[in-house]
Amino acid sequence: MSLEQGYVQVYTGNGKGKTTAALGLALRAVGRDLKVCMFQFIKGSGRYGEHLAAEKLALLTIIQSGRPGWVNTKDIAEDRLVAQEALIQAVELLASGEFDLFICDEINGAVGFGLIDVEQVLDLISNKPKKTELVLTGRNADERIIEAADLVTEMREIKHYYNAGVPARIGIEM
Repeated sequence: MSLEQGYVQVYTGNGKGKTTAALGLALRAVGRDLKVCMFQFIKGSGRYGEHLAAEKLALLTIIQSGRPGWVNTKDIAEDRLVAQEALIQAVELLASGEFDLFICDEINGAVGFGLIDVEQVLDLISNKPKKTELVLTGRNADERIIEAADLVTEMREIKHYYNAGVPARIGIEM
């Protein structure tokens, strides 16, 4: 099975659930025998629940990229280099046409930190294979990316237990 037409979806906003929504879409696609790649930007360390699940799902590939820890906002040079190398790999994988659903997780965040240029994401969008669905996640999606997308969902935080001191929990946030 393959898609007749792939569209571009953006999940953005300051609320929880962007990666989770993309993973839900990935699970639905795998259930219909579609091949899925989730390419994670600025998530270079740690094994999250989705990585463990992907090991059990032959049609789901997850690739992590980024330095260990968080982006060094005082000097982004190393983070930018790593993100640019990752983008080259993601562009090649997307262009291969091997995947029915291709998710660029946290690519909007990488743009926001200056690690990837908006123009590079717009090129990624315009060069995606016709039958591949492309999903871009992360806070603060640039207006030009929103304009280029076919579907945009904004997650808005109304209330979050992090603010009450609840740390990230295994199986829920990690």
